[in-house]
Amino acid sequence: MTADTSTDRPVVDTAAPESTTSSTTNSTILSEKSSSTPSTPGTSTAPLTPLTPKDAKAKLKKEKDSISRSNSLLDLLHVPTPEPIKFAPLNVPTHRRAQTAAVAVWSVMIPITFTAFFGAFIFPFLWPFLIAYAIWFMFIDKAWERKGGRSQEWVRRSAFWRYFASYYPVRTLKEADLPADRKYVFGYHPHGIISMGALCTFATEATGFSELFPGIKPHLLTLDSNFRVPFYRDILMAMGISSVSKRSCRSILKKGPGNSIAIVIGGASESLYAHPGTHNLTLKKRFGFVKVAIREGADLVPVYGFGENDIYEQLPNEKGSGVYKFQKNFQAMFGFTFPLFHGRGIFNYNYGLMPFRHDIVTVIGKPIKIKQNPNPTDEEVQEYHKLYIEGLQEIWDKYKDEFAKDRTSELKLVA
Repeated sequence: MTADTSTDRPVVDTAAPESTTSSTTNSTILSEKSSSTPSTPGTSTAPLTPLTPKDAKAKLKKEKDSISRSNSLLDLLHVPTPEPIKFAPLNVPTHRRAQTAAVAVWSVMIPITFTAFFGAFIFPFLWPFLIAYAIWFMFIDKAWERKGGRSQEWVRRSAFWRYFASYYPVRTLKEADLPADRKYVFGYHPHGIISMGALCTFATEATGFSELFPGIKPHLLTLDSNFRVPFYRDILMAMGISSVSKRSCRSILKKGPGNSIAIVIGGASESLYAHPGTHNLTLKKRFGFVKVAIREGADLVPVYGFGENDIYEQLPNEKGSGVYKFQKNFQAMFGFTFPLFHGRGIFNYNYGLMPFRHDIVTVIGKPIKIKQNPNPTDEEVQEYHKLYIEGLQEIWDKYKDEFAKDRTSELKLVA
């Protein structure tokens, strides 16, 4: 929403300074009233009643307040007036409350697990277990990088994830069958703010991945820092989520046919472009996933999540703006970016950090057959990269009018 400041600014009359005498003030106001009333020949004008000094001062104060409001900081920055809070009704169906609860819990899962771990230290009898666990996950357990996690089907098929996915809702659409005698590298686009579509599709069975692609075992990949959070790391590994490092990619794909990895290609940089209605991708110089696929002989599969960018609002951050520079500097320092976004709340529909309810349709495209080569040439990498972009464009052209009706731009490779 953009405020129309051309019609919001009040028109003020020119008045004498407040420090002038009351007689001067009265004459000024009388002259203003006289000039504002057109004189017509043959008509009589009613006599003007002089204002008292008290009334004149009140009028001048009102005009000054009007000028102050019109030149306020929000008006000068063209910031729209905040919308009133839209509270959720009390008679929400139980299943929708369960959906909201699932999304709310996952949104704060890192704080919950941190609190659970450090809060447990208030019980001295737990100290030996907590210290042993800390040593184990910090220095010993590397399953997230060397073994593809510890995937547990009961976790992936939990009712929690069914409620989570139905909140938006998220659903998966396939373009072609994927033979179980091949390995695959799925590339997911766009990143959005948190990649909820990728999470539901590849890290859970909420959208029926195993039924759509029997014999294929997916592993969604994420940053190593997520596996340094106590308890949270174990939940991720139980979902089959692993590190996005090269070592992790190789260890999963070397397990043989049927094993696959899913990478959100745009990464942190692409989240800066995640505005509703837009479809800007960071893909032009992303060759690493193509190299991994060629070296391991895994077929490339383009995936597009329609609606991924529509579940959050983000503060305007055009290139060159102060917000954009802050976000890029933050990314350079910490390895990930910090998009300034908002969604809805638990009890209201327009303020909070929960995502908005908006359909996310994950379209899994046709596989691009890869010929294995342990030492791929640049030409080979660029050729497969080009085929991958064409496959992604094909998905967009086929489904954009069905799943992106409210788009404000076409699919664009911005970096």
